[in-house]
Amino acid sequence: MNRLVVSSLLLAAVAFSTVASTAQSAPPNASPSVPAATSAPTTQGGAAKPDKGEAYYHYSLGHIYEELATSYGQTEYANKAIEEYRAAVAADPDSEFLNSGLAELYAKTGRIKEAILEAQDLIQRDPKNLEARKLLGRIYLRSMGDLQQGGQSQNVLKLAMEQYEEIVRLEPNGLDNHLLLGRLYRMNNDFLKAETQFKTAVQMQPTSEEAIISLAYLYSEEGDLKRSASVLNSFAESARTGKFYAALGYTYEQQKDHKHAIEAFRKAVEQDKDNLDALRGLAQNLLDDGQTDAALEQFNVIAADNPEDAQTLVRIAEILRKNGKYKEALDELNKAKALVPDSVETAYNLSLVHGALGHYKEAAATLEELLKKDERADGEYSASDRSNRALFLERLGGVYRDDNRSPESDATFRKMIPLGDEFALRAYQELIDTYREAKNWAKATEIAREGVAKLPKERGLKLVLASQLADTGQPEEALKTAHAMLNGSADDREVYIAIAQMNSRLRRWPAAEESLDKAGTLTTKPDDKQGLIFLRGSFYERQKQYDKAEDMFRKVVADDPRNASALNYLGYMLADRGLRLEEALGYIRKAIELEPANGAFLDSLGWVYFKQGKYDLAEEQLTKAQSQMSTDPTIHEHLGDLYQKTGRLKEAATQWERSLAEWNKTVAAERDGDDIAKVEKKLESAKVKLAQMSPGKH
Repeated sequence: MNRLVVSSLLLAAVAFSTVASTAQSAPPNASPSVPAATSAPTTQGGAAKPDKGEAYYHYSLGHIYEELATSYGQTEYANKAIEEYRAAVAADPDSEFLNSGLAELYAKTGRIKEAILEAQDLIQRDPKNLEARKLLGRIYLRSMGDLQQGGQSQNVLKLAMEQYEEIVRLEPNGLDNHLLLGRLYRMNNDFLKAETQFKTAVQMQPTSEEAIISLAYLYSEEGDLKRSASVLNSFAESARTGKFYAALGYTYEQQKDHKHAIEAFRKAVEQDKDNLDALRGLAQNLLDDGQTDAALEQFNVIAADNPEDAQTLVRIAEILRKNGKYKEALDELNKAKALVPDSVETAYNLSLVHGALGHYKEAAATLEELLKKDERADGEYSASDRSNRALFLERLGGVYRDDNRSPESDATFRKMIPLGDEFALRAYQELIDTYREAKNWAKATEIAREGVAKLPKERGLKLVLASQLADTGQPEEALKTAHAMLNGSADDREVYIAIAQMNSRLRRWPAAEESLDKAGTLTTKPDDKQGLIFLRGSFYERQKQYDKAEDMFRKVVADDPRNASALNYLGYMLADRGLRLEEALGYIRKAIELEPANGAFLDSLGWVYFKQGKYDLAEEQLTKAQSQMSTDPTIHEHLGDLYQKTGRLKEAATQWERSLAEWNKTVAAERDGDDIAKVEKKLESAKVKLAQMSPGKH
């Protein structure tokens, strides 16, 4: 309401009050235009007789004050409005209109108790008073929105249902009555009664979009997603609006049918370009469907329209991170953090980006803070809290491991074990990987045994233990254990893959190929098939059958151009043989765009630069790789070759010595005799040359 209108109301109130004052103080012969505010006249028997004029006067003044209270939000005007309504009711106590108005005013001004009592009084006088029941029902609905979950809220829900049940009985043809009662039943988890009301609404008006959507959402909540979609698809296409298509998109999204969800959300946006919820649905389903560029485009539209939508900024950052654009992702996450400083999702995503950039200190600090906020003194966590805590612990343990902080990594992963179930399994798997990377083979095997003892039903953990045994000199026991786990079911797939990997590390190539073939017959999912192709390529590479390996990795990249490991494999194999170095460089650069802090990829980049004679660039990347993976013998060998090539023979010898030392710590399954022999030969030659050189020249 604009100021001119409000001023008019103030003038009207003043004028009305002045007229009343004049009327009440006028001489007996005066005839004012508005009746005086006197007590109502009585009948012969002494009972008060309704004074319609007096009631109208107070009602009109009360209505003006009500408008002022609405405009200015001042309690003073609301109180005056209530006083005038009460005076109006006193003048005409049997007026349903005035009593209803007073009850409504109580409700509007937050005086719920008086509102309920007033409405109940009306119903007590006339149980069939439909308007009074609707008013009381609305009051209960408003009250439910103000109450927290609990017994009080549940009691108000019950009272609301009672009123709307009577409303439906008194006005059975009211479509909105059935819809409201159905929603109340749904809130009360009485799905059968809710279904009856929604079906009645659909039968009454088959063209009611609201009725169709309500019934469909009910089926979705019950988990009957196909039935939900069927109800929606039965609605005439000519009557469908943006709201309808958004509901259809949501239903398909729940079924994880992202392509149909995308189609529905697109139609919703076409019909209502301002529907940001539909746009979010479209963007999210594009992301879930792997259409990251298209998803990013839609999320950017949302962000442009609503720059303070922190959730959208997080989604943009997620896509940028997956695309290897870490600095841009960091910018978006910092914007989101400024908007919602306490967002757990934003903080977690920040830790992922920092970790990918090699900012281990920042990543660890963020995760430590999340865990501190999440910690319960009694150790009791809800299911969702346990899941979050396990996620944070697992990520933090991985950051410590990447930062070569094995003790902290061990302690962190062990905190997952008391969380139980799959969290304990993941903890043991991470602990084993931590000690394998640290080349503490005995400790890795010890933890595998501990895990199997604690979680005897976990097949995956038994296979990990078997692999440890195969790597540490007990191959027959390992393979016997794995073969005993085959049971003729689809679960055999993971067993065959484990057996294939064990045989590969034992260099039993025909047996490895045979097991991989058997795993292939049990593989149906596209991603799993791609994983087998990658594994077969790695087997060929270890056998130095590079052409076959290259074919396998090219297949993987053709299906998934963002498979960083396959890109790196392709580039390194070409570079190591001095073939098509520009092509090799392209593959490796793509891999590093996706994982810029990956030490193996940095080594590959340094190696291809070395092969190209770009020694400064090579040294920069190889030094970074060494800082990331200081226990990798190949990186030390590459640095030694670089130092030799650039006239630093003493530094070269030091690197080759470190390479051999790391090879000696490696289990037999991971040793490459040819590579070790090459390093030994280079080191021996360097030592001879250094001995022949006079002091100061090396």
